[in-house]
Amino acid sequence: MEHLNLSHPSAGPMPERAPLTRLRASSRVAAAPAPLGPGVSLLPDARQWGTLFGGAALGSPEAAALNEIARARRVAPGALVHGQGDAAAGLLLVVDGDVALGVRADEAGFRTERHMHGPAWLDLSAGWLAEPHALDARAMTSATIAELPREPLGQVLDRYPMLARRLITTLAREIRALAVNTHELMHKDAPGRLAAWLHQRCQADPALPGRAVVQLPMRKRDIASQLAITPETLSRLMRSFASQGVLQVAGYTVHVLDPAALERLALAD
Repeated sequence: MEHLNLSHPSAGPMPERAPLTRLRASSRVAAAPAPLGPGVSLLPDARQWGTLFGGAALGSPEAAALNEIARARRVAPGALVHGQGDAAAGLLLVVDGDVALGVRADEAGFRTERHMHGPAWLDLSAGWLAEPHALDARAMTSATIAELPREPLGQVLDRYPMLARRLITTLAREIRALAVNTHELMHKDAPGRLAAWLHQRCQADPALPGRAVVQLPMRKRDIASQLAITPETLSRLMRSFASQGVLQVAGYTVHVLDPAALERLALAD
């Protein structure tokens, strides 16, 4: 188990246990585990479908239509969900669990580029284009993966035009997010990239009004990989932010002491 040790010397609490288990990279596709008990479904409910389609819960008819065509499976921690270059027959999503998108460096390594926590789309484009997946996907925890086959999904969207409009909006949001991330990688320095990454994940701290908290969802090396920096640089930047009074790190929890200062760092070019 790898623990994050980025705390400023005065940080206080002992580091917490990492929320994700350290995994050895695997090239296997996980075999389906034993079926779940009666009445337990792997498929999203109306609320989860609403999240995936960018808004409020779907109506019962739309949710039922999607569940009728969806194919779901469980994937074990460390197993490959799909490989770079594998054929895509539909839109893939993470119903629950954590999945990393990136590239297998070798049998013992995986370079993470994006981290998906369900419910979230895993690949919205390859299935529509009938092209191979552009990246590898590996389960970081036990995860439920569902696929919406292209042709049956097209028929559902023909029956429910509002669903099609919501999917278009979801695609537009993803394109915008990727464009912003690309801009930040190309034009922001390392402190700006880290500040922007943290700022995007800030949640209000209910115990301390005016402050925020970030729960780091993955290992230090995976965060550094997403930001195109080394783990050592990530640790140094966290210490620098802490010395400036911007944040305090306790294990995998980042307490943002000065959200306004973090935002200024994130917006700096």
